[in-house]
Amino acid sequence: MKNETKLVPVMAALLLGIFVASLDNTIVATSMGSIIGDLGGMDKYVWVTSAYLVAEMAGMPIFGKLSDNFGRKRFFIIGIILFLMGSILCGTAQTMIQLCIFRAIQGIGGSALMPIAFTIIWDVVPPKTRGKMSGIFGAVFGLSSIAGPLLGSFITDHMNWRWIFYINIPIGLIALALIILFYKESSYHTKAAIDWAGATLLVSFTVALMFALELGGHTYAWSSWQILFLFALAIICFITFLVVETKIKDPILPFKLFKERLYTTGVLTGMFYGAVFMVSTIYIPLYIQGVTGGTATNSGLLLLPMMVTSSIGAAIGGGLANKISYKQIMITSGIIMGIGTLLLSTLDSSTPRWILTIYMMIIGLGVGPSFSVLGMASLQNALPQERGIASSTSNFLRSLGMTLGITVFGIIQRNSFTDGLPAMMQNGNNIDSGSILSPEARAQIPADVLKLITEILSDSITTTFLWTFIPLAISFLCILCMSNEKAGSFGHTTKNDS
Repeated sequence: MKNETKLVPVMAALLLGIFVASLDNTIVATSMGSIIGDLGGMDKYVWVTSAYLVAEMAGMPIFGKLSDNFGRKRFFIIGIILFLMGSILCGTAQTMIQLCIFRAIQGIGGSALMPIAFTIIWDVVPPKTRGKMSGIFGAVFGLSSIAGPLLGSFITDHMNWRWIFYINIPIGLIALALIILFYKESSYHTKAAIDWAGATLLVSFTVALMFALELGGHTYAWSSWQILFLFALAIICFITFLVVETKIKDPILPFKLFKERLYTTGVLTGMFYGAVFMVSTIYIPLYIQGVTGGTATNSGLLLLPMMVTSSIGAAIGGGLANKISYKQIMITSGIIMGIGTLLLSTLDSSTPRWILTIYMMIIGLGVGPSFSVLGMASLQNALPQERGIASSTSNFLRSLGMTLGITVFGIIQRNSFTDGLPAMMQNGNNIDSGSILSPEARAQIPADVLKLITEILSDSITTTFLWTFIPLAISFLCILCMSNEKAGSFGHTTKNDS
């Protein structure tokens, strides 16, 4: 296979696929004001992002398993085509309902791109260079995840919000052409019956959980029957899924993967890291806008230091994986993450911007290695016919951690903020505290009231950063439990790995 596959164009195709799939997780965030202004449907605000995330998460394990059974290339191509179709449709949407449906189509396509791309690396790249390539791919994932809001605001301000979707078309077509022309897949995969029961239950669990998390506290109260029903449905589907998967001959999620110590500790670390990472990317911009009075575009630009250092960290982590163990790299990563999180918890309304920039660079350097190293660890001991599902499950759990992080820490920050406000502001009888995010409205607030609100907001954000030490501590325990393999010591090889 190495003699037939052209590595450079194939790697370019995979990088482009990862870039657009991870970019569309976040690119819509800063464009929603313009989208709602055109299409209306403020009540469907949350669904535009949720539709993509739900479809992407639900599809990851399914596409991973299908690629193991029937080949990577065909499902990577299907993923690109679905993603492009969804992007074109999103750009032409005339109502919010249409946009939400088209975002779900995008998400289904995106669910195939990222996990299969990381798996193809393992299939076609020689062992001695897998660490370096995984580092580059992890850097692109981190870069595009953080760049999404910044790029979205730039395109919306200077072009039109529809171009945040149309921009995917040339990128996707290039990736499609390169993968079709230059990736020559071997036939080591084995065909097997599709576990439709497991797939249906997994999708149902993911959809119910995601909708409960997205709608709870916004559209419906957490104690409402709608949210309680969704949580109950998620629990029932998950328990039934576990029972079905233990009895079926070829399950969509082989539990034997979790018998591997490195795999289990690696994917759990990724899940908790995802929660901490999302808190930083959401609440640093909120701090800049609400506490220091920066604009939305400025807050996006100020994520650049974290974006750059996370990419550097991913590349360094991947490059070191052939020389030292995944565990050693992740211990260092965890320590740096802890230092950065502790520093962020000391922010107040008088913190200079350059100090915040240093803190963000430390966080980026800490989280960066996880983008490459944990993906490699998840594939380390997987058989060739298990690599697709191993990679997709790892990505699924990281996405789940990000979603849980957004929800849980969002509740903590919101409650801390509203509890700190004077009663008259909590009841909405005076100044709208949310107006501090608008420079124009902010200018109309009396100086003494503005100072009070910004201090309370600052305290709520630093309190939220302190709470992130819980998932950070759990992730560090998982790291300490990792085995000592490194990228050069493979548990399972094929003739392509030699």
